[in-house]
Amino acid sequence: MNGDGRIRVVLVDDQQMVRAGFRMVIDSQPDLTVVGEAGNGDDAVRLLARTPADVVLMDVRMPSTDGIEATRQVTARDDAPRVVVLTTFDLDEYVVAAIGAGASGFLLKDAPPEEMLAAIRTVHAGDSVIAASSTRRLLQHVAPMLRGAGSQPQAAPPQLAELTPREREVLVQMALGASNAELAAHFVVSEATVKTHVGRVLAKTGSRDRVQAVVLAFRTGLVQPADLLRDA
Repeated sequence: MNGDGRIRVVLVDDQQMVRAGFRMVIDSQPDLTVVGEAGNGDDAVRLLARTPADVVLMDVRMPSTDGIEATRQVTARDDAPRVVVLTTFDLDEYVVAAIGAGASGFLLKDAPPEEMLAAIRTVHAGDSVIAASSTRRLLQHVAPMLRGAGSQPQAAPPQLAELTPREREVLVQMALGASNAELAAHFVVSEATVKTHVGRVLAKTGSRDRVQAVVLAFRTGLVQPADLLRDA
């Protein structure tokens, strides 16, 4: 954050008008500020090497280095900001690749402004943006691709074996798109207790954030794409 407590945002998109629109919306908020812009992945990596940021809104399709490779390079740093990938429904393969590269969430480019602002705040807070309506629909759309068509689930890694029964249940609900408040209601516990459970799930599975834990749940077969449809 800035010294004044505002969340620092960097915009990466090859369309200047898109960046201008995002900047106008973000800078209108008292708790957010745009600290830099880039038109391609190379410029983004260079910018973020010298500009402290908390959240990056990253387009996936750009000239030169694309958003996937830029995300991989940016998130490899110890002081990496959270990356939210901007996408559309017809770019499923890019979403899956970006998540694998370390993105902390994804957002439809035509999502309403309030949804974009909520995504920035929740990702910065370490929560998931999967519960947002459009990203939930998108997850339903790409979930089958997380393992690959027709592929068998990965063998359960040791990290899953370390989870308690309750922590495993929490991971399942996270994968179904539940927010902390929804987890608290589901398990009839306080949000503070939920945060403790989520923190333990992330630590035991070696997940950088909730999105990475959700990907693990799908790839290991703990949650099936059909589960999302039944839960919707």
